[in-house]
Amino acid sequence: MNLFPLLLFVHVLGAIIAFGPAFTFPIIGAFGGREPMHANFAIRLSDRISKVQVVPLALLQGITGLGLIYFGNIDLFKSTWLLIAIPLYVIAIVYAIFVQKPAAEKVIALSGGTPKPGAAPGGPAAGGPPAGGPPPELMAAIVKVQRGGMLLVGLIVVIVFLMVTKLSF
Repeated sequence: MNLFPLLLFVHVLGAIIAFGPAFTFPIIGAFGGREPMHANFAIRLSDRISKVQVVPLALLQGITGLGLIYFGNIDLFKSTWLLIAIPLYVIAIVYAIFVQKPAAEKVIALSGGTPKPGAAPGGPAAGGPPAGGPPPELMAAIVKVQRGGMLLVGLIVVIVFLMVTKLSF
């Protein structure tokens, strides 16, 4: 049985589902920024989408990609585009899990944390800004998440470009 078509389908569909939301995170963040009472919810929403959709499916991309190389009889060392895309993918995954995830969790904590189930709306856990505006530490954490998001989206765009064009040098 030829698994290549099935793996290719799962790989492409997984990429669409995994990385599509990455392009909506800036929109969600901008709304949270314009409506400070909802900022905590906005970052928690983005964080949750990352944890249950983006990262698991991004990891699946690596597995299906290896399957495509194996079942497609692709000579990895003669595929310059793969020799560039694979390290970029590894960098993106490592950065997302070990840098971006903790940075997002810090923003959540600094912006009021995660409300307890059944808690009444309002109060600091609801994401309301403290009197006098957000603390500088929160703003620095938000900037770090924004920059990390730009890096990750840039890596995704480069990887997709390499996958589609299969550039060789």
